Amino acid sequence: MNKKTHPHNHNTVCKHDSNQHHQHNHSKGSKHSDAHGHGHSHSHGHSHGHGANKNALKLSFFLIAGYMIIEFIGGLLTNSLALLSDAGHMLSDAGALGLSYLAMTWGQRQASKSKTFGYRRFEVLAAFINGLALALISIYIFWEAFERLSAPPGVMTSGMLTIAVLGLLVNVAAAFILMRGDTSENLNIRSAFLHVIGDLLGSVGAIVAALLIMFFGWNLADPIASILVAILVIISAYRVTRDSIHILMEGTPLNMNTDQIKQSLLDLEHVVEVHDLHVWALSSDVPLLSCHIIIQDQIYSSVVMEQAQRLLNEQYEIKHITIQIDRPGFQCHIEHH
Repeated sequence: MNKKTHPHNHNTVCKHDSNQHHQHNHSKGSKHSDAHGHGHSHSHGHSHGHGANKNALKLSFFLIAGYMIIEFIGGLLTNSLALLSDAGHMLSDAGALGLSYLAMTWGQRQASKSKTFGYRRFEVLAAFINGLALALISIYIFWEAFERLSAPPGVMTSGMLTIAVLGLLVNVAAAFILMRGDTSENLNIRSAFLHVIGDLLGSVGAIVAALLIMFFGWNLADPIASILVAILVIISAYRVTRDSIHILMEGTPLNMNTDQIKQSLLDLEHVVEVHDLHVWALSSDVPLLSCHIIIQDQIYSSVVMEQAQRLLNEQYEIKHITIQIDRPGFQCHIEHH
């Protein structure tokens, strides 16, 4: 809605939790009465969590990237597709971890006039790229595995087993490091964690395949283990890509119910109607909300604003809030698509 075209009185409250001050400019002829409550600093807990996520990504990247080279060389020397596919997965892991670390570093950059929300959305773009990379890796593994099913080649089982066991230990260490980050809320950390878990299970598959070939001479175990790795990879790719696309499409965060939020606002004293309610996310851990609230009388504007802010902040943990207070009978001309 273009506010300049409606000569009406309303109040707007904006509560932002960001590192950048927001400037609100209104034309001289505008009849807006604005009350702004700004929170410009992040809490210590948030900063601590962000730092822990960055450190977890950095340590995991060096660990995974280093061993990926070893596993790739070992796969070539032992002629094991299971090791090569796991090395390909680790390559994807290393790229994902590095990209995620870069995304979180860029995400800390200050907002600007051209990027008024800053660079937090880059974390979601990184997760989306990670998902696509996982999908491509899985397709390649499927192709190579089916080629080998018809003619399973010989494999150096002792070398394969040694490298697979070491790979398992490396992935356990990387998973433990990432668990120190926010794997439940942060999409980037979760996507990186899923990469490592999938690779860990791939190492288990390579170990089982090496043992089957060593004791039973069953060379088919190598390509079959590769197919199992590919299945794990494609599942991870689907989940990460789905979640990142949902955020990029401005979807409502999965842990929030807009009907419930609307009802909570309607239950506030003096509130008559709530409409044009939007809840979306800048990144996986930064929800945003905007809405219009019609109240009984304009004298209750400040009271309703304060109550709505407290409700949304404390009950739904939404810190970036924009609320417009409208008078009864006002027709809001907003196009809904």
